[in-house]
Amino acid sequence: MTTSKPFNYESLFAENVPVTTRTAAPRTKYDFAVAYPAPETLPLNELAESLKDALAREGDELAYYPHPAGMPALREFVADKLARDRDIHVTSDEIVLTSGSGEAIGMLIQAMTNQGDVLLTEEFVYLGTLRQMRRYGADVVAVKCDDDGIIPEDLDSVITEQLGNGKKVKYLYTIPSFQNPLGWTMGLERRKQVLEVTGKHGIPIFEDDCYADLRFEGEDVTSFHSLDDTGRVIYAGSFSKIIAPGMRMGYLVAPKDVIARAWSFKPGGAVSQFTALTIAELMKGGLEKHIEEQNRALAVKRDAMVAALGENFGGSVTWSVPQGGLYIWVKFPEGTDLAAVQEEIFQEGVSYYNGSQFSPTGEGSNYVRLCFGHPSIETIRDGIAELARILDSKKVFPA
Repeated sequence: MTTSKPFNYESLFAENVPVTTRTAAPRTKYDFAVAYPAPETLPLNELAESLKDALAREGDELAYYPHPAGMPALREFVADKLARDRDIHVTSDEIVLTSGSGEAIGMLIQAMTNQGDVLLTEEFVYLGTLRQMRRYGADVVAVKCDDDGIIPEDLDSVITEQLGNGKKVKYLYTIPSFQNPLGWTMGLERRKQVLEVTGKHGIPIFEDDCYADLRFEGEDVTSFHSLDDTGRVIYAGSFSKIIAPGMRMGYLVAPKDVIARAWSFKPGGAVSQFTALTIAELMKGGLEKHIEEQNRALAVKRDAMVAALGENFGGSVTWSVPQGGLYIWVKFPEGTDLAAVQEEIFQEGVSYYNGSQFSPTGEGSNYVRLCFGHPSIETIRDGIAELARILDSKKVFPA
């Protein structure tokens, strides 16, 4: 029996297509890297009942292909929720349901980015978005931040410099509520100032508000979108953080002409009607209660991580104490290289992301982002103690 030579596709691939690995994110005993929800907070009973009720009433709809923009009833529910919670007043025609907010972000990036265009972000930005921007050829430029968010004066300076160099600045991408990875929430006055600076230069804002519901302290701050009456703010939201990441449901809110262009880059057609039916039913009564319960649990876990950092690191490091969200941002002494030992520490059972992974310039290896959403309180306490022990054994702190 002869063996046929395997067919070689190498010369047939499209140009500039990166090789992408298809592996699940590895996990460790003490996993502080990825923002999974705690399994005990998943509303499994409520989801099961919601699906049962939805199928009994509207199950026949599964026989048909769904609306390209997603289930109309769920888009109406999203519009109502945005009006009630974020003071955003749009019609369902200005909303597209997506497979998580990551797809919404990717659609917008592709629709509005040419090779070499400048996209502005916070000085540390969610690494998934950073990767997507780079994948599509953007020049990602960082803007300095303080504890209140983007610094307007630096934003103005950066835009002026880029325009002076003949660059095309397409938009500012920001996570203004419980920023990933920094944890802060941009105050109202600061938002107005950022809106004013970008408006002066005719630059839109892409507001990623996926953590807005995860507030367990302090007062809500209204959205960028609600402060703008010109259509200059594009908005993305998500159900992943408030229900379950595995359901993959987010949404993009934008003017109709932007939706029409972004739609061209929606790779898989409409979102799952099965999932949309379930979420729409849950939004009729059980979602708000679930969010309240989840936020109470997150507050306890945040406090446990803050206490563990104090007990194990004392005054040698500093950290944020966010009023919501899922992340604590930890600053180690200058000269500490947590990127260099990240893989070694992972192999010893503790995972984190170091600051350079969130930086458009690759700086910040003396920072780490720690997620407190998934681990139990006991795991948080033991894991932070183990991290401190490993770092001490590796002599990572500068003398």
